[in-house]
Amino acid sequence: MMSATSTLALTHFVTLADTFDKDKVTPGVLGFIVFAVIGGAVWLLMKSMNKQMKKVDFEEQPEDGEAGGTASAATPATEPKTS
Repeated sequence: MMSATSTLALTHFVTLADTFDKDKVTPGVLGFIVFAVIGGAVWLLMKSMNKQMKKVDFEEQPEDGEAGGTASAATPATEPKTS
């Protein structure tokens, strides 16, 4: 069921739609220019992002501490001397 406020709001929108001239409202040349500029900006951003992503090296390099840590784990650790 519709409430009184939604019915009132709907009647206001219907009256606005009747006074709306459909022949005068078009995106026109300005709308096309704005759309084309946004499309060009997105294309340039995607091109730049692709260039930056090609620079990224995804292969992980082992750190110096990790390479020595695996070899020392195989040998028993010596306990510190206490005097």
